[in-house]
Amino acid sequence: MPRDIESEMQRLAALCDRGGDECVQALRKALRDKVNLMVAKAARIIGQQRLRALIPDLATAFDRVLIDPVKSDPKCWAKEAIAKALKDLDHAESVLFVKGAAHVQMEPVWGGEEDTATALRGICTLALLSCTDLTREDKLWAAMRLLTEASPSLRKDGAVALESLEGREAALLLRLKARMHESDHTVTGQVLESLLRIEGDRALPFITEFLRHPVQEVREEAALALGASRSAAAIELLKNCAVQKHAPVTLEILFRALAISRQQQALDFLYEVIRTHRPREVVDALYALELHRDSVEIRSQIIRSIEHRSEPEIRREFERLFPAS
Repeated sequence: MPRDIESEMQRLAALCDRGGDECVQALRKALRDKVNLMVAKAARIIGQQRLRALIPDLATAFDRVLIDPVKSDPKCWAKEAIAKALKDLDHAESVLFVKGAAHVQMEPVWGGEEDTATALRGICTLALLSCTDLTREDKLWAAMRLLTEASPSLRKDGAVALESLEGREAALLLRLKARMHESDHTVTGQVLESLLRIEGDRALPFITEFLRHPVQEVREEAALALGASRSAAAIELLKNCAVQKHAPVTLEILFRALAISRQQQALDFLYEVIRTHRPREVVDALYALELHRDSVEIRSQIIRSIEHRSEPEIRREFERLFPAS
């Protein structure tokens, strides 16, 4: 009779809700299961309940599913859950994470093969940053490797990893990555955002170059990175761009960048746009401020800004974007 894995996982979760020795023994048994979904479920419970006593069992299970991994752990579900649990448990020894960060698992899919270990490499590389038995240089090498991954999400993880390491070497790698051809423009956006978090206003001249990039999407990502930095100087740059006759980025994007900064000088600029600019620009500002639709203060400021406007399209968009609660 085939196993009902879903029911077994539900019973394991119910048992562990009660805690105690019986739960620990059941989790140890599940980590030895041949079905990777059971292993993954056990690992998630261990991480959630912070059962540090089971760290050795997690490590043993990880090594086991690295043997003939396509068969023992298709899609890397068990390895991912184990690595995440160990990271959540503040496991600071690098051996397991080094294995996961280097693991590639090609599995057959329609029309060819697919690497199913991309998420695992990201989890393990980010976990390496907290390991106490690695040098800073080791961690920089690991982060740099992510920057060259085929997966855009992993390249973003690489930027975040370098951001957490901080320092001139990390900033240099991010500057280099920003200047390289990138097929996914959101990766460039993350690189620029991480660079701003490391260098602050020192990065502004470099970021400003990307506002004149020949690719529109890159210009937009640069503007959004400036807004996310919440820097007063970056906000001034965005405001100056917005009043240019031929702005390098659309007003829709510039207004959104100002809105995500959440800084008063940016919000005041958008209120002024709503009070005095043409209806199309007012609507763009309203779209940008929709991010703060739950803010009573911002909604009140918008109401005060449009009270003397007579254009029906402005009132219509405001009521649609900021419905009365």
